Amino acid sequence: MTKFHGTGVAIITPFHADLSVDHKALAHLVDYNINNGTDYIVISGTTGESVTITKHEKQEIIQTIIKANQKRVPLVLGIGGNNTAQVIEEIKSTDLSEIDALLSVSPYYSKPQQEGIYQHFKAISAVSPVDIIMYNVPGRTSSNMSPETTLRLAKDFENIIGVKEAGNNVHQYLKLLRDKPEDFLIISGDDDLVLGVVLAGGAGVISVLGQAIPKQFTKMINLGLEGKAKEAYKIHFDLMDITSLIFSENNPAGIKAVLETLKLSNATVRLPLVEASDDLKMKIAKALEKLDV
Repeated sequence: MTKFHGTGVAIITPFHADLSVDHKALAHLVDYNINNGTDYIVISGTTGESVTITKHEKQEIIQTIIKANQKRVPLVLGIGGNNTAQVIEEIKSTDLSEIDALLSVSPYYSKPQQEGIYQHFKAISAVSPVDIIMYNVPGRTSSNMSPETTLRLAKDFENIIGVKEAGNNVHQYLKLLRDKPEDFLIISGDDDLVLGVVLAGGAGVISVLGQAIPKQFTKMINLGLEGKAKEAYKIHFDLMDITSLIFSENNPAGIKAVLETLKLSNATVRLPLVEASDDLKMKIAKALEKLDV
């Protein structure tokens, strides 16, 4: 499973001012990340504003990224939801020939019991032709996938290879790392906690911030994977302010403000999200100046 060790990025969907997808900026962002050390790319996750992307747009986004990638790094595609039958249908109807794994979020809104979460992923496992990385993000789903459920799925299904854990809960990370099968991947979805997770045995990160400053971020993760804590924490401390800022109003409004400052895309988001405030954009610009990006 080494293809998913290191730094993955949950790539944004850039928009023009008229809210159409900016495919040129998207392709450039893919190239920028690969050229600066990103290990794999996650398509159509929360940061990609997947809930406001149409089915047709999603297919076009996938094709743009495949073309820009040119098989250089693994690709992970977000397919998830709270309607198990619909998730299964999307998996069956999607061409996954260029996709290395799925990222599938634990069911949101419905707030299922742990057994319901288990049965949901069991059903997805049965139909997926590619590996599955589960995604636990209780701050968005209003339902925590317990370590016991995650580990039960890890042990029962060979094609469930890892979890993107984004509960911002250090104890939960450590329990997963202590009890997981040897080859099961614990991937951090918390940019602020990832270095500690990696040093404790985690596989890496699916990052929001990493797509904007991939050279620095991937260096930090790689140092962590090598056990070089002192050098890695030096970068972590440098990145603390910008990490906090990008999540202070909304994700992906914050990271899109960073990317706009770096002239990689503009800050446009689709409703019900709104752009980062002028005050936040100013703070982000100052933070980036300190980083000498």
